[in-house]
Amino acid sequence: MTDDLVRITKENGIAFVSLNRPDKYNALNYELFKQIDRCIKTLARDKTLTAVVLFGEGGNFSSGLDVKSVMSSPLDAVKLLFKFLPGNANLAQRVSIGWRRLPVPVIAVLEGICYGGGMQIVLGADFRIAAPDCKMSIMEAKWGLVPDMAGLAGLRELMPKDQALMLTMSADVISAEKALSMNLITAVEDNPMAAASKLASKLSQTSPDANAAIKRSINKSWSAPVRLLLGRESWYQVRLLLGKNRVIAALRQTKKPDKTYRNRQSGW
Repeated sequence: MTDDLVRITKENGIAFVSLNRPDKYNALNYELFKQIDRCIKTLARDKTLTAVVLFGEGGNFSSGLDVKSVMSSPLDAVKLLFKFLPGNANLAQRVSIGWRRLPVPVIAVLEGICYGGGMQIVLGADFRIAAPDCKMSIMEAKWGLVPDMAGLAGLRELMPKDQALMLTMSADVISAEKALSMNLITAVEDNPMAAASKLASKLSQTSPDANAAIKRSINKSWSAPVRLLLGRESWYQVRLLLGKNRVIAALRQTKKPDKTYRNRQSGW
């Protein structure tokens, strides 16, 4: 699948998704928001998908919101923020939290600059691998705004509250090494795309049903009451035990290491 502003290529079950607005440092205009949202929905329907690698074209992930473009159309701004119920995700939030809801590992490759809305998007990924010269910032406070793209769902799991407050209130631009020391990113690599591709291939060797269950269990249970955690673990385990991929996983560890997994179960 190829869109003007979002490109998707697929190799061996891994989707490589790129933001394709390099002349604007992949700044987020309304159309790019829509295409990211559409991309996530397309990937969610693909039962053959095993992992996603997310990156920006042109050597930058994203400079954040294209304020001039979005504000030039008040209707587009309204459509970005509109929701029927407060607890639902609007379009601006779905481009971040949507990656968390995909039942496969999502790995973000951070190069160049990753500011504001770009940082909110990668906080929705499961892993963030940055180039040594990458610069990052949660920049909304600079414009007198609160981060409102659901990135906090990931941020609160990554660092202590005081560090999150400092990073968000100051709007400081930080280096990749600093981001790593704060646990904002997973790793710093000289070739982050190669590292992300290698990790995606490695994770694709695990049962797609197990990966889906692990991701959902951890995301839903990370701060949940223990009783809900215990119940969720048991229910997911029953589903896995009854599935064909659990048998295939056992065969791959013993008699048939090249045995191919079935497509991911529905319902994850």
